[in-house]
Amino acid sequence: MSSFGGTSLFEAQILPRPGRILFAFAMFKGARRRLKEIDLTMTESLPGALKRRSKQVAKRLIGYDSRNWLRIRQIEAFTAFLEADGRKSSDVVEISPGWNRHWKTMCSNYTSVDFPDFDICKDRTDRQYSVVIADQVLEHVQRPFAAAQNIHAMTRPGGWAMVATPFLFRVHARPHDYNRWTPAGLKQLLVEGGFPESGIEVFGWGNRACAKAHIGGPVRAYGLWRDLSNDEEYPLMVWAFARKPG
Repeated sequence: MSSFGGTSLFEAQILPRPGRILFAFAMFKGARRRLKEIDLTMTESLPGALKRRSKQVAKRLIGYDSRNWLRIRQIEAFTAFLEADGRKSSDVVEISPGWNRHWKTMCSNYTSVDFPDFDICKDRTDRQYSVVIADQVLEHVQRPFAAAQNIHAMTRPGGWAMVATPFLFRVHARPHDYNRWTPAGLKQLLVEGGFPESGIEVFGWGNRACAKAHIGGPVRAYGLWRDLSNDEEYPLMVWAFARKPG
């Protein structure tokens, strides 16, 4: 078990938050001091790796959240939705998850379809699902109306579509970036895709501080204690839950 100053990492993790912060700072300073003592004839990769590891441990101890600030409330909402009524145990399909494995980890009966082998603008799965997830997908599709229709077709009667997409966010072409919607705009897209208006709940989250951070700001991670208040005039992230009548 690693330790610093007689305090182990396990012991540090159960300290009150101020104590964890002080411990992490002391450990990081100690790691930097030790790096200076390493023989300069060694390659730079080892000191660099040790420095990165020290930062990772320090962040973990103080509860640093590396997730994107603008996605915190949306991830919380999706998590709560899947937890409710046993949805995470139902049959779930995710469209183009990319590097994101959060919903795969959470859902026990999960499958995914990935671009370019599966293009939601023109393709549909052979079967329907109780939950269809399109998380950070629709901004990248060339024909969003067709995509919404296919999401509706893939949703089982009585099932749900979970859709999230950014609004106030930089262009991120992966491989393309075509669209943005306000909460009202996303709801209208899903209505035109076939979901009844009465079965759609839409949400938006954002504030000026988070918007500034994403327009040339140095830090976009949630980090520690950043402002999670919502200003409806600055929706950075927009999401919806749409039910297909059973």
